[in-house]
Amino acid sequence: MSRYTVSQLSRLAGVSVRTLHHYDQIGLLHPAVTGDNGYRYYGAEELLRMQQILLHRELGLPLADIAKLLDAPDFDRMATLRAQRTHLLTEAERYRQLVATIDRTITLLEGEDVMDAGRLYQGFSPERQATHEEWLRDRYGPGMKGDIVRSKTVMATLDQPAHMRELADIEAGLVQALRDGVSAEDARLDGLLSRHLDWVAAGWGRRPDADAYAGLALIYRSHPEFRARFETLATGLADYLPDAMEAFAIRVMTRQ
Repeated sequence: MSRYTVSQLSRLAGVSVRTLHHYDQIGLLHPAVTGDNGYRYYGAEELLRMQQILLHRELGLPLADIAKLLDAPDFDRMATLRAQRTHLLTEAERYRQLVATIDRTITLLEGEDVMDAGRLYQGFSPERQATHEEWLRDRYGPGMKGDIVRSKTVMATLDQPAHMRELADIEAGLVQALRDGVSAEDARLDGLLSRHLDWVAAGWGRRPDADAYAGLALIYRSHPEFRARFETLATGLADYLPDAMEAFAIRVMTRQ
């Protein structure tokens, strides 16, 4: 039977060794055995459980809820995988519609089409916006409510097409950098990230400090819908952009 050390599982799953130690400490993922040399070893069952942890994290569940779900007496791995697959297919179709909506809007703004107002909003959902806001309040506390209200007020005054064109241009630059193999910590990204910081500031109605910008990176990294959106733009962007933002916050913003 194949066994994997902490370092090997860390590389396979794309999480840090510290994360695996934390999962062990809180009872979320124990190693199968601990060798005489003190090394932890994981087997097939632990790898499957790790996959479920990652899938549920992608779907926005807190670690405590994941533990309760996986340890429930009636937990059915196959049924859960099928339910997750159905959910992700539904989300993939919604994002496909959003991409198509963006493409149609770009065509419209370039003067190559006639506006069909009803098609400008396909894929958007008021319920989804409410879900996003509830997720932010649950994770960051009731104080987030004032930030949400301020951001909504500011966003209503923005030139939305120009605002979104700027974001599209920034993201296109980041996608190209990712494809060119530029490290997320490379100073060559500073120009794009400075523009991204300005873009965020315009939407928030205030300029984020280093902690706030790194906090936004954490939201991008952990919220399943942000991750799905970034992966639609380019495979790997869901981690590349937050990594770049965190590096920029440390390298540049903390020195300002």
